[in-house]
Amino acid sequence: MEASANLIDFHCHLDLFPDFEEMVAATEAAGIKTLTVTTTPRAFPRNLEITKKTQHVRAALGLHPQLIKERASEFTLFSDLLSQTRYVGEVGLDASPVHYGSFGQQQKIFRKILQLCAEAGGKILSIHSVRSATKVIDLLESELPAERGRAVLHWFSGSASEAVRAVAAGCYFSVNGEMLRSERMRPVLLARIPRERLLTETDAPFVEQNGRKTCPQDVGRVVAELAKLFRCTETEMRIALMANLRDLLRLPTEST
Repeated sequence: MEASANLIDFHCHLDLFPDFEEMVAATEAAGIKTLTVTTTPRAFPRNLEITKKTQHVRAALGLHPQLIKERASEFTLFSDLLSQTRYVGEVGLDASPVHYGSFGQQQKIFRKILQLCAEAGGKILSIHSVRSATKVIDLLESELPAERGRAVLHWFSGSASEAVRAVAAGCYFSVNGEMLRSERMRPVLLARIPRERLLTETDAPFVEQNGRKTCPQDVGRVVAELAKLFRCTETEMRIALMANLRDLLRLPTEST
């Protein structure tokens, strides 16, 4: 447990592991501050049930942009469930070629999600923005004022100028190992995104490490890589990241 103290996995999909309940229990035992996101509203109630008594693991209500073509009808269920959680994710936009056909529909749904979150207030969103960072930021600026909610861009892959815009819009960024290994993204991270806006993630089980799927317990490696990038110790980076999480949540203690 000591090795996992002060670690954060702010975007993973624990319900996509075959041993979902065991993964939640192991993550909780390790004390890793974890946000397990969902891809459809129908998946959320079970996630909420399994995590409702945990101290360190939180479940987010999601409607993944890659599933909008088949699951747009679940927006009504999303709306009905929103009051049950502070956390929203995975939501956003995906303009990659395979999903571009639904991009117009994605934008309509994402706009509605942001409007619901702004109306409710206090929501924290984990946002997908593949090939669509500019449009995501446009919608955040128009529909989710900073005082009504917080946005965390998951696995950001936008340009330096888009990073600057996102920072100005109040966004945070959750970073995983694959992002840090990108020759294009490392300079963006170092030069354009303040350390005070960074969080860590694994996006497990979608990232592999040494031939196996990652899990929240692997997030320490991301911290180590960030420490090298920012030329500080791992302890200093852990402390900084935990301070960022507290700032994001606007809470003074680690009990969130």
